Amino acid sequence: MTRNLKNKRRTICSTLALAAWLSVSSGQALAQATPETTDAEQVPVPQVLIDADRSDPFDDFNRVMWDLNYDYLDKYLLRPTAVFYKDYIPRPMQSGIYNAATNLDEPSSTVNNMLQGNVEDSGNALARFLINSTAGLFGLFDVASKIGLARKQDEFGEVLATYGVNDGPYLMLPGIGPTTIRHEVGDFVDGQYYPLANFNLWTGLGIAAIKGIHGRAQLIDKEALLEGSLDPYSFVKEAYYQQRLYDIYDGDVPEIEEPEDDDDDDFDDEFDDE
Repeated sequence: MTRNLKNKRRTICSTLALAAWLSVSSGQALAQATPETTDAEQVPVPQVLIDADRSDPFDDFNRVMWDLNYDYLDKYLLRPTAVFYKDYIPRPMQSGIYNAATNLDEPSSTVNNMLQGNVEDSGNALARFLINSTAGLFGLFDVASKIGLARKQDEFGEVLATYGVNDGPYLMLPGIGPTTIRHEVGDFVDGQYYPLANFNLWTGLGIAAIKGIHGRAQLIDKEALLEGSLDPYSFVKEAYYQQRLYDIYDGDVPEIEEPEDDDDDDFDDEFDDE
């Protein structure tokens, strides 16, 4: 079971499907703060990943799970805990604990970036882990960011995407939230990396709880956007896919070219003849 700790981490971190939309908000903020990557730095991702049909064959089941996650698990468990965390835990302590938890993801990011051919990002992740684990006191302090080594976490699901593996069916799972087959396979592989695979069950769950509560606390002020949407389920699903594309393309998602309408061309030709 210890080798599946990352899946358990996501179970706690994503107790509600709202987390998918929330992650998009943070992703958009990151896009504004991150310099655009050059063509030379871009990982070639098959166009099919952008154009692929966003399959939702389990819509009825997914919507029931959405109601469970959002109306019950988040309302009565995760959100109250996040409010307490945000209001009563000192900010420096919040940052320190969260930094230490996320520092443990750097080894997996090192390998995943290398598998995508991102040598520079792979080295950056390795350097961050070494620096923050030593000078940063086991990751409590993000020393690496202060010297210009910004965090860039890559998951194995992104590796699969670069090799042309599509998402598969969209799923809204109880306690986990929005996901796809590719994402779940990627998370399983990420759970095999050092040091996460070496932790016992309770340590892994503690790390998961820290990440989930911290992330939920940062998003309390943004809930009105979701509540104001006409169909929260569809809103979250679209947000999930947008976030996945953002991650795969490192924030520089190429534009999708609209296919030309032959009927319009025929009409223009007839107009020109006149």
